[in-house]
Amino acid sequence: MFVPKRSNLRYRIDRGDYLGVIWLSLGSVALAEIAGRARPDAIVLDLQHGLWDRQGLEAAIGVVPPEIPVLARVAQNSPFAIGQALDAGAEGVIVPLVETRKQARRAVKAARYPPQGERSGGGARPLADFVEYHAASERSVIVAVMIETARGLENARKIAAVEGVDLVFIGTGDLALSLGVFPQMEARHEDACREILDACRRHWTPCGIFTTSVEGAARRRAQGYRLTVLADDIGLVSRGFASATSAFARRDADVTRSVASSPNAALTG
Repeated sequence: MFVPKRSNLRYRIDRGDYLGVIWLSLGSVALAEIAGRARPDAIVLDLQHGLWDRQGLEAAIGVVPPEIPVLARVAQNSPFAIGQALDAGAEGVIVPLVETRKQARRAVKAARYPPQGERSGGGARPLADFVEYHAASERSVIVAVMIETARGLENARKIAAVEGVDLVFIGTGDLALSLGVFPQMEARHEDACREILDACRRHWTPCGIFTTSVEGAARRRAQGYRLTVLADDIGLVSRGFASATSAFARRDADVTRSVASSPNAALTG
């Protein structure tokens, strides 16, 4: 949860740290609490494709230890969606489907209070001490924008150069769809990711990328991506269930073979 007197995410981004985050989509407050115990660099709550409602969002942010930043991938690039996520206590937003410099500026404006922006003042958490919150949020709330289309790729340099954009995040799945290379994720897709990373480097803007495993996150970190996804709840749960059922099926088959090969097998039927 965003705590005005402590904003380690802004500090760590400015310092040049490489961050590994946990991505949560299932809308489970209990999973958010468990993820917090793992002490990731940050937790992302997916409001665009995830199952989070407003009360679940507020509760999840509340159960994560305050020293662990929570980012919200909002559903759309609008003052309402961005303001709601920040009012809930998110330390920053990840804004999807940004394709132009104008859209990037819109995201920054929605996350800032007047006169720099158009965010409305309110929310149970900000109003606990709005004077302190207002001052801290203006210097510490993180705005990340997602490049995940062919048009966004074309405008990557302009987007990365927008003042107030703290991080560019590559949505690899939608980018592959937009480029027409899904599901092969061929060399053209990798070239596009590298082009976005290079555009960010030109403007000293950190670049992150969606990854689906620790191995993938480590590989992307070595390439220079500053924020990667160590794990996501859908992937972890799916793989865990599949692994358990496969292991059980293998053991069942082993037992069947063992019984069949037993000297007394013919007597047990």
